[in-house]
Amino acid sequence: MMGRAEHPELWEFLEARHHGEVLSGTVAAIEPFGVFVALDDGPEHPVFPGVGFVAYPELAWRRFEAATEVVRVGGRVSGEFLVFDTTNLEARLSLRALQPDPFQAFADDTAVGQQLPGRVIRSTPIGVFVEVADGVEGLVREPIGESRAGAAITVVVIGIDRERRRLTLA
Repeated sequence: MMGRAEHPELWEFLEARHHGEVLSGTVAAIEPFGVFVALDDGPEHPVFPGVGFVAYPELAWRRFEAATEVVRVGGRVSGEFLVFDTTNLEARLSLRALQPDPFQAFADDTAVGQQLPGRVIRSTPIGVFVEVADGVEGLVREPIGESRAGAAITVVVIGIDRERRRLTLA
């Protein structure tokens, strides 16, 4: 257990952070479950390679296969402080929160009923995911003629859910 009594400097630092604050540092390690960041202004962590931690979904808005497509060990990053993880004594960060959301820009310029060119990303039991803009994917639930990854197809926008960042296509 990493309690307040054992690590008072770390607790004090993390409790002083507030949601939305921007913290910067150096990527200390990339693990299968997320990325550790050694914060510029923070104390050392007693166990982990950094006090900052970024879960994979918070690295970028766009889909990626490996974290190394977004960050590299030794690279500089800045992230928005999300929450003080009191179990692990970490500052949970979001790198994508500091980047414009491509979905919202796409939704501003797209209407239901609009026809769009797309590229098949992958087929799943629930349908086919199609990329219609850089960093923007939608789901085609009905079977389509060509569903192999990389295939170029034309789709129609059926629904745009800004809050859930979901695009329904046909």
